[in-house]
Amino acid sequence: MMPAAVFAEEQAPAKPEAVTQASLAPSSRSAILMDADSGTIIFEKNSHDRLPPASITKVMTMLLIMEALDEGVIKLTDKVPTSEYAASMGGSQIFLEPGEEMSVDEMLKGIALASGNDASVAMAEKLAGTEAEFVNMMNKRAEELGLKNTHFANCNGLPVANHYTSAHDIAVMSRELLKHPEITKYTGLYQDHLRKDSEKPFWLVNTNKLVRFYNGADGLKTGFTTEAKFCLTATARRDGLRVVAVVMGEPNTKTRNAEVSQMLDYSFAQYMNHSIFKKGDVMGTVKVEKGDLPELKLTAKHNYSVLLKKGSSVKDIRYELQMPKLKAPIKINEPIGKLIVYQGDQVLTEFDVDAPATIERAGWWKLFKRACGSLF
Repeated sequence: MMPAAVFAEEQAPAKPEAVTQASLAPSSRSAILMDADSGTIIFEKNSHDRLPPASITKVMTMLLIMEALDEGVIKLTDKVPTSEYAASMGGSQIFLEPGEEMSVDEMLKGIALASGNDASVAMAEKLAGTEAEFVNMMNKRAEELGLKNTHFANCNGLPVANHYTSAHDIAVMSRELLKHPEITKYTGLYQDHLRKDSEKPFWLVNTNKLVRFYNGADGLKTGFTTEAKFCLTATARRDGLRVVAVVMGEPNTKTRNAEVSQMLDYSFAQYMNHSIFKKGDVMGTVKVEKGDLPELKLTAKHNYSVLLKKGSSVKDIRYELQMPKLKAPIKINEPIGKLIVYQGDQVLTEFDVDAPATIERAGWWKLFKRACGSLF
């Protein structure tokens, strides 16, 4: 069984005849359109206004889950128990029973497709022990990302006081989530099942219908409450260009999907990107003082590119790695330097370069042998 509202959204959004920047997202309370690789803002409207995000909150929840997977804190096969508190969540849910266990992989499906409030709390408790401690992690991560208009009070977006963010901040955290490309295997699914081999299989249908109807769309998250109205952070990729479009406070799903589609259409019609590094490319090496490894190979963890108007010249585009002296210990994903991209003498954009691996501090014996080796 599935809610009737799911069927009501099965209609593809109408294609606009002509799109200009001035006509984008007219019905939204706030909106933003951003290049996912460089973070360049293409369009914005009231993008720093503090508003209730509803279930778009789960972008940060999923980000912390993906980072925990990346750091080896959890694995996709790990079992996640459901507490009575997690099972008690209302709103969108996958109807977890107290004591029921699902894998991290299944919980991610429940969060990404069905917007499961219960699955979000279960994962919060898995990672932090309590939802309250997980919310502290969410706010700390928001601070690290420089989000000035964001404060979380829960991990799922159910209405509560002092829980807000902005379209700009949502785009930044969405961009950060997309640095983990595996997430689109979940957010880009249109449908799947949970409890497949049980007597009560549960059919998941993605609340974001653009993943079915818009060419190149593969995420990210919808949201709705009476206070927030209809919200969406969407991403799509075409011809190597990935963009993030966020709208908040839309009057209904049809308008929301149509206006986001227009934003995506506009970006793909007007812009292109110029690749600097592709994911997996070797960017260089940097020495690490007192590390258990003497140097760190810098490998691109995601694509690095600059956004240009279609038809722009790519002549004289160059880059420079700026790396301070590094000293162990260094934690994976920790910012350790900058990649600055120029066209001639003009700075086009700059990126943080994160550590692709953890380097521990070397023991005294290893340092002694290394020092002796350098003498001969």
